This record gives sequence, structure tokens and C-alpha cells, in this order.
Amino acid sequence: MPALAYPPFPDDVPTHPLLVIDYELIKARDAGEIERLWEAGTKLGFWYLKNHGADEFVDRMFTLGAEVMALPTEEKMKFEQGDDGMSFGYKAAGANAVDATGERDTVEFLNVAKDDALAWPKQARRAYPETVNAQMHTTVVPFVKKSLEVNNTLLEVFNDRLGLPAGTLLRFHSAEEYSGSEARLIKNPPISNLNKQAIGSHTDFGTLSFLHNRLGGLQVFVPGAESWQYVKPIPNHAICNIGDALAIFSGGILRSNLHRVVPPPGQQSGLERWSLVFFTRPGNSSVLTALTQDSPTIAESVRSAPPGKYETGSTAFEWFSRRIKNQRINNRKGPETWMASRGTEQIEV
Repeated sequence: MPALAYPPFPDDVPTHPLLVIDYELIKARDAGEIERLWEAGTKLGFWYLKNHGADEFVDRMFTLGAEVMALPTEEKMKFEQGDDGMSFGYKAAGANAVDATGERDTVEFLNVAKDDALAWPKQARRAYPETVNAQMHTTVVPFVKKSLEVNNTLLEVFNDRLGLPAGTLLRFHSAEEYSGSEARLIKNPPISNLNKQAIGSHTDFGTLSFLHNRLGGLQVFVPGAESWQYVKPIPNHAICNIGDALAIFSGGILRSNLHRVVPPPGQQSGLERWSLVFFTRPGNSSVLTALTQDSPTIAESVRSAPPGKYETGSTAFEWFSRRIKNQRINNRKGPETWMASRGTEQIEV
């Protein structure tokens, strides 16, 4: 299972400082903290989140992840996500490309759909290993519900700052509608080559990501920079970021930024790297377009952008499925397949 103690993150590698946002102050609608969150969302789209109250659930999920990944490969492959653009289920290491050359990824992970967690003990989207089922009620469901609470609270704040009518963004993320929202448990083996990409550079597919990791390896490409920079893990701090859907809904005001995962640096490089993330994504039927009719602020932003930049003509389901499907090695035809998996970084000018 993930270690309880880790070597320190090295001091001699480039890191990018993130703003630290206090979730308790956000819940209290503290004006100063909301302003800091707005700054984080509009400049880089990444921030640390403290006092989120999820640590107990995160610890249980890491323990579950270790149990799942210890299952025989043939057992895990019974629940493989497949090549049709569905994310839920197990993904073996090497099943996805990390770049246009077709280099394979190094991580294995298990995705549990929000819809299955909320429907439990009924099955909504797919089946999972019995190891997961045995802990769905005690481990997975509490983590998913807590993650939804956190991300929905952040969405309410962004909704108000964007000048949208109350509840607008939450209506695109109804718990009742099926979506691509999911909890992901990720394992990356020890790798000595620090330039080897575990997960290739990408923007996130959805709305908000709620990430927990205890080793380095996450890197961001800061606008205007010339190289990748690590994001240093801080104990008991989640790392949150904005995805494509929220960038599009906001007409580019909120930023979905490029990031990737490489092996952890320094003394941490000899360890397995575990991470856990909850992705909030819009309901499958939601059309990804700037919400100009609902917000003068968003309308003004779109007026200064090239025509059609935030008119995707795509539903959240179509956007998500296209990106998942075209990362799969089994679907690869050439560099064009990787390019077809890209998100909002392809509409930047």
C-alpha cells in the first residue's frame, strides 16, 4: 500500500508556487478568500486547497487502491475500460499514448463512475472488481460525496463571480444526470528516467479536478514559461484545477492549463507514486459553449476572442468520449489520433 512516510521533495528542482485556498473560508463566503480563488482560477487554473475535510476518505481510498492493484492482472482486465471512449473501469499501463509519437504511458488506474457510487447498491454504468464492491459503501461512496460537496461549493463561487444567475453551473452538473464524473485511483511504478511521461501533457476533460498525491511528479506548463515546472506536494493539501468545460462555459475567463505527470524527483524517484483524483464533469447532454446569454461578463470576454472559439458544437459526452478514445493505443492510426484527443489547448491563440 502507499507508504506512510516519504523522502522530502528536493529543493533544487524548479517548482511553481500555487495559491493556498482555505476551503472553510470559501464555505463561509469570505470575500478575501474568494478573491484569491478567482485569481487562481483566472491566471493559472491551479491552486492548493486546505481544510477540505477529505483526508479520512482519501486515506481509505489509497488503501483500497493498493488492494485493487494487487489483484492478478487477469482479474483486473475483466473490468478493462475498452476502446470505445468509456473511461470507467480499469486501465492497464501502456494502454494510452502520452504524445503524438505513440509513446505509451506507465500508469495503471481504476475509475469508478460517480453514477455507480450514487446508485449503489444498484449498478448504473458498469461492474467493478469485488474488492471495490466490498468497500463501495464504506470507502468509495463517502469519498465521491465529499468530492462533489467540495467541487460544487467551488462551482457556486465561480458561478457568482462570472455573473451567472444563481445555480446555473450546478444545473449543468446535476447528480441525477449521467456524466463522466469519476473517482480515479492511480499507480505509477518506480522509474529512473525522470523525463519519462507517466501521463502525457493535457488539459483536463471536465469542469473541476480534486487531486490528492503525496509525492512529486505533477508538472504544469505556466503561460509564458519555456519549461515544465513541478508542483510540490504539501501534506493535507489537495491540488485543484479547472478543466475544459469550465474554461469553455466561462468564455476563457477561467483557465484550463496544460499539465502532465512524470516520475517524482530526487530521493522520491525510487518509490511507487500513488495519486487519487475526483473529476467533476458536466451532465452528458450539456452542450459545451460559452454562457454568453446568461452573463454580460462572459459575453464581453467572448467578444474579444476569435469568432466561434468557444462554440464547440459538442456535448460533454461527445467531448469526453472523443478525448478518451483517441488516447488509446489500440485506436492509434498515427499522430493525427493523438491530435484528435486534444482539448482546449488546441483553441488557444
